[in-house]
Amino acid sequence: MRFVTRTLVAVCALISPVMVAQDTRHVVEPTLPSACVQLKARLQDTPASGIGRNLAEEDETKLDTTRIQAAIDQCKPGSAVELMKDKRNNAFLSGPLELRDGVTLLIDSEVTLYGSRDAKLYDLQPLNGEPAAALCGTLAEAPPATYPAPPAAPKVRGGCRPLIAINNAKNSAIMGDGIIDGRGYAKILGKDYSWWELARKAEPKNERYFNPRLIVANHADGLILYRITLHNSYNFHVSVNGTNGFTAWSVHLLTPTERTMDARNTDGIDPGTSTNVTVTRSWIDNGDDNIAIKSGTTHMSVLDNHFYSGHGMSIGSETTPGQAFLLVDGLTEDHTTSGIRIKSNVTRGGNVHDLTYQNICMRDVRNPIAISPFYTNQTTEGFVDPKYTGDKIPDYKAITIRNVLDTTAGDVLIAGLDEAHRTEITLDNVHIEGIKPEQVHTQFTTATIGPGPVNFTLTAPTTTSSPAKGTPGPAFTCEGKFLPMN
Repeated sequence: MRFVTRTLVAVCALISPVMVAQDTRHVVEPTLPSACVQLKARLQDTPASGIGRNLAEEDETKLDTTRIQAAIDQCKPGSAVELMKDKRNNAFLSGPLELRDGVTLLIDSEVTLYGSRDAKLYDLQPLNGEPAAALCGTLAEAPPATYPAPPAAPKVRGGCRPLIAINNAKNSAIMGDGIIDGRGYAKILGKDYSWWELARKAEPKNERYFNPRLIVANHADGLILYRITLHNSYNFHVSVNGTNGFTAWSVHLLTPTERTMDARNTDGIDPGTSTNVTVTRSWIDNGDDNIAIKSGTTHMSVLDNHFYSGHGMSIGSETTPGQAFLLVDGLTEDHTTSGIRIKSNVTRGGNVHDLTYQNICMRDVRNPIAISPFYTNQTTEGFVDPKYTGDKIPDYKAITIRNVLDTTAGDVLIAGLDEAHRTEITLDNVHIEGIKPEQVHTQFTTATIGPGPVNFTLTAPTTTSSPAKGTPGPAFTCEGKFLPMN
């Protein structure tokens, strides 16, 4: 199927004055490049057998990895490797792939690229003489303690490669109206458990486990995800690190696709140590943070997105050396566990500042606002200090929350760690319907209220409030904002 290229359009919301301190780029809608090669599907995805469960067992021996990677390696910058249907054949099956400078992986409508269930394919490779252990798809089992301690073993690399990697490559992209599906629900070859069951098995003792991620980019300046759909990742969907300039535009992320299933630790989009990031017009429904901004990320814009199941719009839990200059504008959160969430503690904290959240609609959100230095690896934040020890102190400053409406009651937590690290926040026109006084939890917070009203009272005496000057803006409404997952 051929794509119709969209005209480049300037997006007013992306270049308005408030954006100056956020993504500093002039971001416009991407276009689809022409194909350097078209690869035809050889496998058939049969919907009658259930979404994502429809490749035959023998298809695991018919991997497309080699021919897709060869096409990527030969493609010139500025063009695409296009995955397309061939009559009834509409599926590709692959192990790890790596994009190159300027090359786009273009997946046509009605085409799915599936990840293999063979954990061995994802094992890390030896590097610079350093061996690699075959750990992917396993738990890290600690050896029993012995005395005297045995000699230190040689360092061994362990972990998993992602399905798609972008390493030290500029202006690469993943585009198209097709699907990338990691099959996190599927039994790993030779095992009696799936990737997701492995993750859940590790949870009670907080054990380390080794699952691939769907897309991982390192030093990938100019990376674009456009119109692509991501399903059923083994672990995080998109991790972007050390990158200047990352755009996710009209990404559709749904995990698990079978709603009765359990997909632990399947974050949506996680930028870290990166700058000039825009996520816009995207739909994210997943099993962990919808977006989690990791340490060292600055100048990020999150504009006109819809979140569903997940843990909300998050910063952390790692905030060392810090995050700064974030704009979240035009967000709808429907049944997320948290809404606006900043999470860290004294073992991993740092300075977080200059954040603006505005024009946000929520419903059925357990914690509409959770700004916490108390993070304990739980789905939602507790309201008391766990008394951890450490010298990496969370410190939250210059936070503005404006024009927020939650149509259902939920708890609010706004806390600084101590008197020397007070959280400083402005609340302007924030309304949580049905909230009760006992649902408001604050400590070591300096708050400015207004000019728009706030329908809950912050706990005294640990919070000081002062009216802001100016005139309240127009009434904020969420009419027509809650839409079905696209």
